[in-house]
Amino acid sequence: MMPKDATLSPPHWKAFADRRRDPATKREAVLKTAAQLFLEKSYTRASMNDVAERLRITKPALYHYFRNKEEILLECYRLGTGLIEGILNDIASRCGTGLEKVEAFIYSYANVMTVSFGRCLMRLDDGDLSPDALGEVRSYKRKIDRRLRSFIQEGIADGSITPCDAKIAAFSIAGAMNWICHWYEPAGALSADEIASQFARTLTQGLVRNDRAAVVGDPKRGEDHGNR
Repeated sequence: MMPKDATLSPPHWKAFADRRRDPATKREAVLKTAAQLFLEKSYTRASMNDVAERLRITKPALYHYFRNKEEILLECYRLGTGLIEGILNDIASRCGTGLEKVEAFIYSYANVMTVSFGRCLMRLDDGDLSPDALGEVRSYKRKIDRRLRSFIQEGIADGSITPCDAKIAAFSIAGAMNWICHWYEPAGALSADEIASQFARTLTQGLVRNDRAAVVGDPKRGEDHGNR
């Protein structure tokens, strides 16, 4: 199940209103609040004061959970890539052909691009990070790219995907999906699930071998329903 967008959850300051709440819950509230502010204002314009004010806590209390703003940003990146890595592992273990894996990945990745940590992953400028943190984040992104390429190469090998340059195909798919986080609106005409389903159908059509073009599976259920 895809995580709900933080904007649909109860106000995060409530985690601090109850002194009995555990530190992990409060730390999560800090991360979700900061992610929202980074998306609203940008990382450079959002401050630790902004985060503390929205959580209705003091700035010293905020530093109990994170030493600085970069530490929060890096953890947001880790959470976003963690969502995607979990999806990739699940797809690799349960899906069949390479084409089915690519389609399932597009559907799930598109959903991640509609939640706060996923949106942070692509909308925020990783150039704001220190060299060590930047290296860590970019290694995560390279890992995701390599896994997508491996699914495409697997599809070429098993005959479900037409022969193509796997690197270019992966860049094209990722480029299209990464823009979702820029234009997606939770209150828009299409739900996150509808957007993800349409992206999965559209982006896989160009990969299907001509003799299989009428057979593209359902990314949510892995079943074959033919033309839609």
